[in-house]
Amino acid sequence: MGKEIRMVYDDEGDILDVSIGEPEAAISKEVEDDFFLRVRPDSGEVVGFSIINFRKWFKDRKDTKVLPVKAELVFS
Repeated sequence: MGKEIRMVYDDEGDILDVSIGEPEAAISKEVEDDFFLRVRPDSGEVVGFSIINFRKWFKDRKDTKVLPVKAELVFS
C-alpha cells in the first residue's frame, strides 16, 4: 500500500517540506539550487524533499521546476 504525502510550508523560513509517509530521520542531498531530496541513509530510498526560497522559485503560477527524479504515485 502506498504512503500518504504530507506537506508543510514555513512562511517565515520560506520552506516547503514534503514527506512521503511519516517524517523520519534522513540525509538531505541538494539536487539543484534550493532543492533537497531526503533519503534514507541505509537504502537511499527517497522519503521526502524540501524547497528553500519557495516563493523565489514559484512567485508566478506559470513557473515550473523539473527535478531529476522519477516518481510513481498511486491514488487509493
